[in-house]
Amino acid sequence: MKTSISHKKHDREDDEVVAEGNRAKHLKSDTKAPLTLPVTPSKYDAPFPFYRRPAEVGRFSLDAQRCYHGDARQLRYYAPPPIEGPSPGFDLRDGYRDRYVRRDESVHEGLEHLLRWVAQNQKQLLSEDKGRPVNADFVTWRGHLTKVLTTPYETQEGWLLAVSLFGGTLYISEVETEAARRQREQRPEMLKELMYMGYKFEQYMCADSPDGTPDPTGVVNTNEAFCTVIRSRLGTHSLLFSGEVDCTDPRSLSPNPPACYVELKTSKVMHSPAQRKNFYRHKIIKWWAQSFLPGVSRIVAGYRGPDGTVVGLETFETMKIFQLIREDPGCWKPAVCMNFCAAFLAFMKQVVTEDNPKLVHLFSWEPGHPISFTVHQNSNYTFLPDWYVEALSMEKTPTPRIPD
Repeated sequence: MKTSISHKKHDREDDEVVAEGNRAKHLKSDTKAPLTLPVTPSKYDAPFPFYRRPAEVGRFSLDAQRCYHGDARQLRYYAPPPIEGPSPGFDLRDGYRDRYVRRDESVHEGLEHLLRWVAQNQKQLLSEDKGRPVNADFVTWRGHLTKVLTTPYETQEGWLLAVSLFGGTLYISEVETEAARRQREQRPEMLKELMYMGYKFEQYMCADSPDGTPDPTGVVNTNEAFCTVIRSRLGTHSLLFSGEVDCTDPRSLSPNPPACYVELKTSKVMHSPAQRKNFYRHKIIKWWAQSFLPGVSRIVAGYRGPDGTVVGLETFETMKIFQLIREDPGCWKPAVCMNFCAAFLAFMKQVVTEDNPKLVHLFSWEPGHPISFTVHQNSNYTFLPDWYVEALSMEKTPTPRIPD
């Protein structure tokens, strides 16, 4: 499904008029709902909140044409080089010019693929006690939650999250900001190549079968993906979210997903304690958040040299990353990230109370400011497709067709 969001000035002004009117009406009925949520890290510096062990409840794949399949056909298997011997020497630039198929980033898929999985697996998601079509407080992508977790320490990039309440469940879908759109459209060649290197590293480290070997001579196609669907709970908030998985380790000591999954990353080789300190402060926070949320136990980093070859590998155990940063008083704190996320989920519950798939609350954040929101009725921000609303209607007869 292709969706686009208009950012023309007159559309925005019309939206804001509607937003302010709706917000006033909304707050009149619920005067306890706050207008903003502070982001300052010190406000969330408290003991680590309850986070239930993530459990995989489903999986799906996206093929080379970005078509959905409700199975694990795109799952790859971790096949690292021998520990002994010289550095891997993987050439991360190989194939960039002639064996690279890039996903069209201008196509904003929203929650489309995740919603397809939910609709096809509705029976296992039904709530017996609350009567909700999906027994979860929130449905979203793991990447959206990752952005929320890292917000207290983010200094560069803001975000927009569209939220709708439907069937007693809050759906969260990201909206591309103007700054992100400009950055994507004006991305320099060097950054495009660095993005490719991350995918190429995965090709060197993964095989198509448990006993197979990697084949780096093939095409890197970023349309392809394997996704896990995870259930968890943060404090009082039940979560259902999905995220892309790089590979599974067939020799893992914890054979059951998601613990057997491995996240693969690349980073510039570090030569000094200062560089490693900077790495711990600003980069590994995103790696940690991305893997901690779905319960991925390991992150394997490939360090690239100036010529684009991998000069070394390092494995990080997700649950032990906090031990690497706790001696640095100026570093980030996992508890702050999780407490802030819990507070933001509670904030959304307070603000978004009208069960209406056509009503969107747009939560906005820029570094240095609190989170605020506007309200949009029947606007370009509406993201729950009609087929999904029909599929999950408790009174539906006959059963609607879910798109292939």
